[in-house]
Amino acid sequence: MALFNPDASKFNNLKSASKTVVITGGCSGIGLATAKLLSQLNPNHNLVLIDLQSPPSTFSHSPSRLLVHTCNITSWKDQRAGFEAAYAKFGRIDAVFVNAGIAEYQDQFFTDDLDANGKLNEPDRRVLNIDMDAACDTTKLAIHYLRKNQEGGQIAMTASLAGYLASAGAPLYSAAKHAGIVGLMRALKQECAKVNVSVGVVAPAITVTPILSSSNRDNSKTPEQHAEAMAGHGVPLNKPESIALAVCWMFDQGMAANGAGIFIQGDKFVDLERGLAKSREHWMSKDMLNMFKGGRNAPIFARLDSESPSKPKI
Repeated sequence: MALFNPDASKFNNLKSASKTVVITGGCSGIGLATAKLLSQLNPNHNLVLIDLQSPPSTFSHSPSRLLVHTCNITSWKDQRAGFEAAYAKFGRIDAVFVNAGIAEYQDQFFTDDLDANGKLNEPDRRVLNIDMDAACDTTKLAIHYLRKNQEGGQIAMTASLAGYLASAGAPLYSAAKHAGIVGLMRALKQECAKVNVSVGVVAPAITVTPILSSSNRDNSKTPEQHAEAMAGHGVPLNKPESIALAVCWMFDQGMAANGAGIFIQGDKFVDLERGLAKSREHWMSKDMLNMFKGGRNAPIFARLDSESPSKPKI
């Protein structure tokens, strides 16, 4: 797998045409960096920021082309209302960045929280509720609105390095990003392609955003202070602008980016999904791969059985 360098100056599709882009978690960190880059590429883009908070006063974009919808995305009705407001204001939605998320919240497996009767309390499910369930809701809403366009649209989702290499100390976050986001993209990419919708993931390693000061760390330190300490131990760090660059690359590429899994580490980029697909024979074995290929056209899912494939399966 070779590194590649997305060049914003060559994002001709995003620079030449006005698009309506929905970004969850769009008012800070990676989401805000993406909104800023889109605004720089074309000030006529319509930006829809769905978040718990409003963007900082330093974020500048034409008010007529900006919609901020504040809500908790774990509420289906509230998140749906954001998409409805975007469609009502701008008449269409062209791309969606499924980005909102949180870090691992406390230890849910090796620390026992007991109730008044000495019995185990139910685990806290906020990480799965936000990073997986709400992200699936966003993806459902995205597909619903993008299918209204004859030319379809684009979906980018924030996974993580933990989506490919599970992170010790963050089991629920890893599950949400690995089985949740990466698995969701892989399962959707062929069906999305049939309706001209591309879907891909960005998988950042540690990135300097507010998530570094989340509740399971020392809240007295800024993200920059946490990052400095990590860098001192040799941890490669990303700027949020690098992840924004990868997201906008996918939006600019359109269907050519369908199924992409862009890993970003130390502000460098590689498409892990393309590499994994090409190396299947090595990690599955040739015999197992041939067995899999031989049976994948079997009638298993009723809805899919009635559809004729529009492109070869990969």
